[in-house]
Amino acid sequence: MHVRTCVLHTETSMEALMLYLQPLLLLLPLFLYLVFFIRRKGSGDLKNLPPGSVGWPILGENVELALLGSQRLMTDRMQKYSPAAFTTSLFGEKLVVLCGAAGNKFIFTNENKLVTPWLPLSVRKVLFPDFDQVKHQEPEETFHNFKRDLFKPEALRDYMPAMDRLAREHLRHGWKADSVVQVRQSTKKYTFELACKVFMDVVDPELLEKLLEPFSLLTDGMVSLPLNLPGTDFNRAVGAAKVVRAELVRIAQQRRKELLVMSRGREDLMSKMLLVTNEHGKYMSDSKVANMVVCVLVAALYEVSSAITIVTKSLAELPHIYDQVFKEQMEIAKSKGPDELLTEGDVEKMKYTWNVVLESLRITPPSFGTFRETTTDISFAGFTIPKGWKIMWSPHSSHYNPDYFPEPEKFDPSRFEGTGPAPYTFVSFGGGARMCPGRGYARLVILVFIHNLVTKFRFEKVFPDEKMLFNRLSPAPAHGLPIRIHPHQK
Repeated sequence: MHVRTCVLHTETSMEALMLYLQPLLLLLPLFLYLVFFIRRKGSGDLKNLPPGSVGWPILGENVELALLGSQRLMTDRMQKYSPAAFTTSLFGEKLVVLCGAAGNKFIFTNENKLVTPWLPLSVRKVLFPDFDQVKHQEPEETFHNFKRDLFKPEALRDYMPAMDRLAREHLRHGWKADSVVQVRQSTKKYTFELACKVFMDVVDPELLEKLLEPFSLLTDGMVSLPLNLPGTDFNRAVGAAKVVRAELVRIAQQRRKELLVMSRGREDLMSKMLLVTNEHGKYMSDSKVANMVVCVLVAALYEVSSAITIVTKSLAELPHIYDQVFKEQMEIAKSKGPDELLTEGDVEKMKYTWNVVLESLRITPPSFGTFRETTTDISFAGFTIPKGWKIMWSPHSSHYNPDYFPEPEKFDPSRFEGTGPAPYTFVSFGGGARMCPGRGYARLVILVFIHNLVTKFRFEKVFPDEKMLFNRLSPAPAHGLPIRIHPHQK
């Protein structure tokens, strides 16, 4: 079993590497020209940049990212160059990674002062292909105008019945006793269907099935080297995004017609966006509404499903942790009627389970990190980063630091008891003004699903030595985390 797992892991790594070698082979003449005849722009004027390497022309260090994964890449570069900051080139852009709690704090506390949000070209091309053409022609409303209503406590309470019902239905129909379930694919399906129900009021199984595959391709290639060549993640993501966007525009057009004749409005995000107007009475276009809904669904699909997969992996690997979670969840289950749904009060009792979730996300963060652009020359840790340069933070740079988390490899939920970790050390949900607006939603989805899972099943990994791969935006088990599930003895 161990040999088979190692072979499969090697094959997976080679597949990831080939995604970057394909464009290299296709562009070999241009590549050689760049290697031998183009000097790195401005390298002589940037002597006080943090140390590092921008890797190969065109490819940057994306090959290293594919081979090492984001977790090892961060660790290796911090050890080789500087634990405070290093220079690299990823996703088609030279950038500086600010590391540790100090780097996190610098970025989070200087939002819209020294730094401003920035997205890699691959993200912009996949999610906002027409942004430059329409940004001055639309009402000013964006998703940030809606997030207060979308994620306020009352709204989250309203989502809970749908979360609980769908989790029960999903486990009843898709998780058969004494069978093998692939957790990653199954939780993708659950979180996607839930997000479509909550944010679009779309529940048609055929439509959901039609959208899930292109959404998966979209998220897999959304943050990647932006070479639109056949066979690359980016190429697949661009094609999938067109399919998704066309379908969401169709839904928006039909929904707008329905809303104009309804006596009462609908409460989902898409419906609210379709009804908003600017001071001139102009509606947001269907395409812009579709773009914003895509962003919400993407976050719900890859971040929340990734988090549930990570927590399930921890429970499968650590029976003593599972037993404590099971005990807490059964106390809640025994206080409920047979068909009684979970309430906000029930979730508040899941304190140990939530600490297990947080520790799981410390060890395996569900996101690679996010990016900013400097608005002026900045100084950090003795280095100078010029205006216009791209910078990023990554949870990998602080989550394994023994100064913040003693014995960082050890799984210890007690780290989150009391006041928890020191500020800016645990950053799975970001921080500062741009902390993940959906963290409350994610908390509910994860806890409701885990409650239903552990009160129904015990489980173990099919591949005990299965590794997590970190060569995409969010980590993924090498084989999708297949687990064998067993019902509890009555």
